Amino acid sequence: MKNTIAAAATAMSEAGIGIVRVSGDDAIEIVNKIFRTKSGKKKLVDFNSHTIHYGFIVDGKNNGTDEDEVIDEVMVSLMKAPRSYTAEDTVEINCHGGVLVVNRVLEAIIKNGARLAEPGEFTKRAFLNGRIDLSKAEAVIDIIHSKNQFALKSSVKQLRGSVSVLVKKLREELIYEIAFIESALDDPEHISLDGYSEKLMEKTEKVISELKKLLDVSDSGKMLKEGINTVIVGKPNTGKSSLLNLLAGEERAIVTDVAGTTRDVLEENIKLHGISLNVIDTAGIRSTEDVVEKIGVEKAKKYASDADLIIYVVDSSIPLDESDYEIIEMIEDKKTIILLNKTDLDAVVTEDILKKECRKRYGDKKDIVIIKTSTKENTGIDLFENEIRDMFFKGEISFNDEVVITNMRHKEAIQNAYESMLQVKKSLENNMPEDFYSIDLMSAYASLGTIIGEEVGEDLVNEIFSKFCMGK
Repeated sequence: MKNTIAAAATAMSEAGIGIVRVSGDDAIEIVNKIFRTKSGKKKLVDFNSHTIHYGFIVDGKNNGTDEDEVIDEVMVSLMKAPRSYTAEDTVEINCHGGVLVVNRVLEAIIKNGARLAEPGEFTKRAFLNGRIDLSKAEAVIDIIHSKNQFALKSSVKQLRGSVSVLVKKLREELIYEIAFIESALDDPEHISLDGYSEKLMEKTEKVISELKKLLDVSDSGKMLKEGINTVIVGKPNTGKSSLLNLLAGEERAIVTDVAGTTRDVLEENIKLHGISLNVIDTAGIRSTEDVVEKIGVEKAKKYASDADLIIYVVDSSIPLDESDYEIIEMIEDKKTIILLNKTDLDAVVTEDILKKECRKRYGDKKDIVIIKTSTKENTGIDLFENEIRDMFFKGEISFNDEVVITNMRHKEAIQNAYESMLQVKKSLENNMPEDFYSIDLMSAYASLGTIIGEEVGEDLVNEIFSKFCMGK
């Protein structure tokens, strides 16, 4: 925190603009050594905060004489503490994009007293300087990694404080009750606990309800943010690869009439009207003596066991066999959509036959979703997309003001707080002494504090920011 740090804030590639960011107590003075205005009369230290200035970056070897080599023509943004991203003096140099020019500018800054920033160190300083809390800091990297519109909107809302506001509100309610109990236990002559259990039970049930609501939508939130892990399974030559190509909108998989063409897994991130599917096309499942194909079949089974959603593709033009029965057994405990494919051909397998085989193995304990499709004629795909919405998001994808937990660290903290509050309720029902309430209320308060960074250790902070890129 004592050093002035610098890093490229844009990707190292050919581009119209490259940005080098500098932050710290000496940021302005360091850049002042290598920045020259067009007139050469004014220096960077003379300008007001939140202004931008045209000029040149020079190598600074010859103390500002005409012999200094001009590295690039630039625009320099000046932001003085505490009104900057890091709450420190910050300078951003907007130079031409390109690996060489950005590196030359960065080298000049480091030669004059800055050090190269660690991954995420700018945002880490913003957190440590109190400008943002930990949930907002995590929202920054979530924005960068957003895969779809929902993920982006959710991360922006979190950056603007949606999670922070809710967590702080819950913590304020908890700390009030903790303080009241502790005060009453310390000064029973002046503060009475008569009838307090009923009031605390009402507050406890309210907090439990709010935490439960967050937990209920967290899995859907995670899937909308990161994508639904989807595995396509079926016998060889049923149309699995054709389905992947159709969903991807391009030829991602080789399609032939030869069974067993797909021997290894193919992965593709596909967006369907706001939903991201992390789709894996697998080798056709069948008994085979081919060593390579056999490895592909085992991989298919392994990926299927870890999937959020299985798409089981059935060729309606050929009878079911032992490979189909094996797949039907495999999907028993998984969310599954069965696509009865090749409906443009004469049907041998019908919906009734499939449902009968499924119910023979697991009765009525599983909803059996079957959709007739033809990847050749592009039919049934709209029904397939609608079914995913119904299965995972109850038919809608909402962008309203509801707080959706998408971060698994946050979910774990909320789960811990929820369990602590259930323990408070249990103690109230069993008429336990008041200090029992206080212990579990404090546990819930601390768990929620880890979300915004008020109850975290240095190791966790370092781990979170190590996932950031260098210039953020």
